Amino acid sequence: PVLAFAIRHLGAVAGVEVTASHNPPRDNGYKVYLGDGSQIVPPADTDIAAEIAAVPSLTTVRRPTEGWDTLDDSVLDAYLARTDAVLAKDSPRTARTVYTAMHGVGKDVLLAAFARAGFPEPALVTEQAEPDPDFPTVAFPNPEEPGAMDLAFAKARATTPAPDLIIANDPDADRCAVAVKDGQDGQDGQDGDDWRMLRGDEVGALLAAHLVRRGATGTFAESIVSSSLLGRIAEKAGLPHVETLTGFKWIARAEGLRYGYEEALGYCVDPDGVRDKDGITAALLITELASQLKEEGRTLLDLLDDLAVEHGLHATDQLSVRVEDLSLITAAMRRLREQPPTQLAGLPITRTDDLTQGTDTLPPTDGLRYTLDGARVIVRPSGTEPKLKCYLEVVVPVAAHADLPGARAQATVLLESIKRDLSTAAGI
Repeated sequence: PVLAFAIRHLGAVAGVEVTASHNPPRDNGYKVYLGDGSQIVPPADTDIAAEIAAVPSLTTVRRPTEGWDTLDDSVLDAYLARTDAVLAKDSPRTARTVYTAMHGVGKDVLLAAFARAGFPEPALVTEQAEPDPDFPTVAFPNPEEPGAMDLAFAKARATTPAPDLIIANDPDADRCAVAVKDGQDGQDGQDGDDWRMLRGDEVGALLAAHLVRRGATGTFAESIVSSSLLGRIAEKAGLPHVETLTGFKWIARAEGLRYGYEEALGYCVDPDGVRDKDGITAALLITELASQLKEEGRTLLDLLDDLAVEHGLHATDQLSVRVEDLSLITAAMRRLREQPPTQLAGLPITRTDDLTQGTDTLPPTDGLRYTLDGARVIVRPSGTEPKLKCYLEVVVPVAAHADLPGARAQATVLLESIKRDLSTAAGI
């Protein structure tokens, strides 16, 4: 996030970040930003690829010994000064957190931002606090992956006084994961000891509701694979809402952007400062919300319940298949196009959009979107990993808080059934 900020702050024409992001070390690569501070989109990507392809051998590329300046901490200081602006003046700053940097670079910047804001100092997951490109404690340094948050959960259970939430960044600190106590019995039998990750869609809705409550104006944007709940929140608040293709390179370009998010733990809460997802400012904002709710004797889960009663329970899930042979993904997409399903989980498919054709509001992309009565499914190859990703959402009306357990049970059954039928249809 500091790089994306620095481009606009310094008036640079481009920025390059070397990173494996939330992927294994072997996936190390780089991100490219242009002068507006957002990630590249076509045709810049193909133009860059053509220049790379034109190099016959690295031995022909001169390695310069001068021609650059090494920045001091003034850019970081300017970024940190900007983080103050995402919080409301005189808002509560009482929520206690456990924090993991997931072997990445976020720790020092996040701790500095929290200290400036006046939040209690986060308790660190020390095993994952320092940068380590081998990511030794996790198979994948992605908070969404099974097991990645285990050390953070253990730290939270061992911390006194008990934390209100767990915050995790991915290694390059542009993603922000949030975990909360769900009040159920934990594995060791202690009451309320069971911590769980909030889905990216849940955090996305919480931040949106918080910004609306604070009187934010401007466009609320999300990727097409994220929950439709954001649109309902924006509509009720009388705010513009747009859907974009997957990735912040598209979300960041939404006209009049005030807030943007994607389900893969990415949130843009200060688009004038960082025109990309930012795991530091998102962590500040969710901790402010947790503090405000704490002062009211409530939690993030209570607010999620309120949103479900107000707008319907929007339950999301994902069917994600990692492959060694990329042709399996191509075959699955071809099968879905040649033998399209007519129903999933007993729900008839009322509309199928082949996104390779583009739509009135979206440029072409390799994907399929199925609209069902009370549900939506999108299937697409991942743009950053060898995965086929299927994004599922069901919406169950809720009349009152007492109806929430039944609605959640219904949603769980539907999502599992859709997953099963979709897997069969795709042959994966």
